[in-house]
This record gives sequence, structure tokens and C-alpha cells, in this order.
Amino acid sequence: MPGPRMIKAKGDGIQIQLAVWEGKRKQILCIHGLTANFRFWDCLASALSPQHRVIAMDLRGRGLSDKPNTGYSIERHCKDILALMNDQGLERPVLMGHSLGAFISLVFAAQHPQRVDRLILVDGGGKLSKTQMAKVFTGIKPSLDRLGQVFPTFDAYVSLMKQAPFLQPWNSYMEAYFRYEVEEVEGGVRSRVHPEHIEEEATNLKKEDSTQFYSKVTCPTLILRATRGMLAEDDLVLPEDVANRMVKDIPHAELVELEGVNHYTILFQPNEARNRAILQFLKA
Repeated sequence: MPGPRMIKAKGDGIQIQLAVWEGKRKQILCIHGLTANFRFWDCLASALSPQHRVIAMDLRGRGLSDKPNTGYSIERHCKDILALMNDQGLERPVLMGHSLGAFISLVFAAQHPQRVDRLILVDGGGKLSKTQMAKVFTGIKPSLDRLGQVFPTFDAYVSLMKQAPFLQPWNSYMEAYFRYEVEEVEGGVRSRVHPEHIEEEATNLKKEDSTQFYSKVTCPTLILRATRGMLAEDDLVLPEDVANRMVKDIPHAELVELEGVNHYTILFQPNEARNRAILQFLKA
């Protein structure tokens, strides 16, 4: 499959990097998680395109998008999304988000119902208790720890990730993702993501309550839930009770549980059940 076409779009006063996999039917705008980049969507995009057109963005501060000193909140991301949709002529795309990106997608769909055709929330967007939020941040700690560190080579950088239990089995999609993530600096390579930007994001995120947006989502919504933890059995980003509340409170929502995948492999690994659920939802 040919790789994506890379383009720049106008965000809210900044430049946003986009990847586009061309397709004919629905336009799907994909929004990644906290420390991720648009290459997180490579595996899924290969399953959805060329049937559908997949557009994946680097959030501000990630990948090759601009990295302002401040402005890392769901509100600012939503402004970026609206601006880039207007810039790219995306009238009513399907919005698909993973993790933090699911939360952002949920809020955008609630605030701009006329601009979203359908909503797909991939293992995210739920309201977590403080206890569960702490478990999740413990689970993603290895991803956070790499930020700001300089490694002598890319191989040294990625060796820690290759050993992570939640990224097994390692594959070419993961390799491409981490290779895109790093930049060369004095002494070696490091992640393009600045730790202070993620700290601001995490602080703002903990103040948000996603439940206030559930009833305001008017479009059909598909929720995909990973059933396995990351470093423990219970560090789930979307626990069963949280997902069930979303299905109850979001007017036109359905839930698909994906067995045997965790918060990362739900997108990083090929998955027929995932692909089938999404393609069926896009047809309905």
C-alpha cells in the first residue's frame, strides 16, 4: 500500500501536519493520543483506505506540527481542528480519536454537531475516577519517561520500547511510528515531544469532565474498548463500567469490545474484528 501524502494545514494560528491516505467514500479525520503522532494510525489506515479517505493530524506540540510554548488543552485542540477542517474543506468528516484524541473528538462533536458525520472513540473519552486515572498514568509512564531524554542512536531509543510488554509483538508499524517521532540533536536523538507541553496537557486534562458532553453528541457513535491492561490487568483507559455509562448517556452509541488487545495494540496491530466493526459502522 502506498504511504500517506504529507501536507500542512492551518490550525488556530499555527501550522498542523497532516497525513492523507486517499479514498473515495467517507472522509475520516483521525486524532491521536497524549504523546503520540499521526503514524499511530498507519495500520488502521491501511485497512480503511482506499475505500475511505483517511486524514490523520499531528496535534500541536507533536510530530511535525508547530510547537508553541503554551496552549495544550482540549479547548485549543478543538480550535485547531475546526481551523484545519475549514482550511482543507472538510465539511462533515467522520471524527475518530484514540485516548486523549477520543476525548478531544467527543468534545468537538458535542460543540460542533453540524460538522461531524459520525464519531469513533477508540479506547478513550470516558470519565475516570482519580484512582483509575492514577493507574492509567502508571501504565503510560514508560511512554512519558522517554520524553526529553537524549539517546545516542535510534536503536538505543527504540530498544526500550521493543522490550515493553504492551507493545508485543513488535512490528513495522511501531518501527515507523517511533522513527517519525525522533529528531536528531547534539549527542544523538530524542522525541520531538517536549515534556513541559505534556505536563500542561495532563494538568488541564485532569480538570475536565467528559460526562458533561455525552448528551450533546447527536451523531452515530462507535466506541471501541480494549479489554487488556498495559502493565497490569486493571490499568484500563476504558474500564467496562465507564464504557457502559458512555453507551447509556451518548444518544446513538454502540460499544464493541476487542478481546486480546491493550490500549496500544488496539491500533498498532492488525485486527480483523476492529476493521470489520469500523467498516460496518461507516456503512450503516
